[in-house]
Amino acid sequence: MAAASGCGRGGAGAAGGAPITTQRGSLEADQRQLFDVIRDQARADSIRRAEVRDPTGPKTITLNPGERVSNVSVSPNGSAVLFTTSTAPADQRSTIVPNYVTSTGFTEDIPSRTKVGDAQPVTRIGFQTLPRGDVKWLRPIDSDSAVANSNVVGWNDAGTAAIVVASARNFKTRQISVVDAANGTLKPIEVQHDTAWVAGPCGFGCVGFYDNDRRVYYVSEATGYAQLWSTAADGSDRKALTSGKWEIYDVALSNDRQSFFFHSSEVSAFDKDLYRMSIAGGARTKLTSGEGGHQSVLSPDEQTMADVYSTVNRPPDLFLAKAGSAGTQLTVSPTADWLAFNWIKPELVFVPASDGAQVPAHIYRPKDVGAKSNGAAVIFVHGAGYLHNVGHFWSGYPREYMFNQYLASKGYVVIDLDYRASAGYGRDWRTAIYRWMGGRDLQDQVDASVYLTKNYGITPERIGMYGGSYGGFMTLMALFTAPKYFGAGAALRPVTDWAHYNHGYTGSILNLPQNDSLAYHRSSPIFLAEGLEDPLVILHGMVDTNVHFEDSVRLTQRLIELGKTGWSLAPYPVEDHGFTRPSSWTDEYTRIFSLFESTIGPKGSKVRQ
Repeated sequence: MAAASGCGRGGAGAAGGAPITTQRGSLEADQRQLFDVIRDQARADSIRRAEVRDPTGPKTITLNPGERVSNVSVSPNGSAVLFTTSTAPADQRSTIVPNYVTSTGFTEDIPSRTKVGDAQPVTRIGFQTLPRGDVKWLRPIDSDSAVANSNVVGWNDAGTAAIVVASARNFKTRQISVVDAANGTLKPIEVQHDTAWVAGPCGFGCVGFYDNDRRVYYVSEATGYAQLWSTAADGSDRKALTSGKWEIYDVALSNDRQSFFFHSSEVSAFDKDLYRMSIAGGARTKLTSGEGGHQSVLSPDEQTMADVYSTVNRPPDLFLAKAGSAGTQLTVSPTADWLAFNWIKPELVFVPASDGAQVPAHIYRPKDVGAKSNGAAVIFVHGAGYLHNVGHFWSGYPREYMFNQYLASKGYVVIDLDYRASAGYGRDWRTAIYRWMGGRDLQDQVDASVYLTKNYGITPERIGMYGGSYGGFMTLMALFTAPKYFGAGAALRPVTDWAHYNHGYTGSILNLPQNDSLAYHRSSPIFLAEGLEDPLVILHGMVDTNVHFEDSVRLTQRLIELGKTGWSLAPYPVEDHGFTRPSSWTDEYTRIFSLFESTIGPKGSKVRQ
């Protein structure tokens, strides 16, 4: 397969004409620049000459203007190729992020992304028998050749068939298909629909051929949790290989193709272990040991594991282990000073939610570090939404873990929830925010406020909140829409208007803004800012290419126009979404602590009231 594109101005003529430095060459270059017909002829001549030079070589494929090949997968036996292409829409508009602190002394623009609902690239999947078959454009979803996302997962060992996974543009359908290498026929074998959006912990990766290429395994949330399923390669004889209220995170076949290896949360939602199971299903053998999180890679002979292991108060380190053994520690990630500190092991508790659910949480109490309660509490809200933060494993928020410990040492009770939409708890938990971010997930934070009042005697006015990204968004929603349950908040790099965020994340949860304005308006803090009553600090990196600083700028203008007081904005001129400079981290957490001390703290304004 060889892709051809049009000729531009410059160099020798496409048909071997005169050099551009001569009078005739210059005229020929002008003709190519001016007229489509001349460029088309030059392209056709170029293709014909290539085929004359090597008539047995790959057949040239002419793509549409602006179309680019993004993925190529050749069958193991070399008989066929599958490839994906992408064409950016001509009317798509991308954002820029201004960078003010530069080596040149001039403001520079950082190219960024589009906004949700804008025109999106057109993706196609092509099939060609090698070396000289005609291209067949496949239609993997609902007879539509233009899908939002497609991936050639891989071929069977014989090279006679391949698996293609594609997602629909509305995010509600994912289709697994088998492509016949002999003729490019595409047959759907599994179609997953979700009235919210199709997702889960495995994504495109957990699918493949097995059982001598007669069957296909895949992971599905059909039962409400990400479990391993199987179907014949023609789509018949579908069956579940695992079941339970736990999740599978990845899948691989053993060397002899007789077993599956996968990480799962079968022990509990708060642990992650490696298992081995026969391809027929049935009993599973746990290969890792010890409470916590394991990310294991097997040696080529499958007898030894390189295991990255962590616990709730011990960062990840590398171990070498045999199945079922603790293994030998090979690395020590923390410093000696860090290890010498008496870190709290936060207790795992469950917050009763108003809808009857039990919301997992970590709690840090002053008494656990020998401190006395100051009568105030802080709720930390993790970011991303779909992220697993509460468990027996090390948190993805190490700085916040340490800051929470510091707050506890100063007398604050700190609680950290895996609120609705967090990862690790199944499909219904994941999709509870569909069409309303800041609805059920915020109610879980409100229920945590009630829990702190009931169990620790803390008045709502002395309960603060902080978090970054989605956690910053949640802090704004709490102060704007549920002020009676909170007394102050720090919103780090927050989304303030979901219509200005990216397409894939936002469109799957809220649909598109032009089609579902209700979902966007009730989910976006900027439309609800009139509800602000309590002290607020907004902290945001100015070169944030994920959640743009523009979000905080627009909210700032809104708060000014509403005449709101008691709030402030702290910009960080050189920081992206994830801060990198220690001075910025220090400044940020100093400001957050100062906010809490001056408001909900023992000598703060909320106490004086």
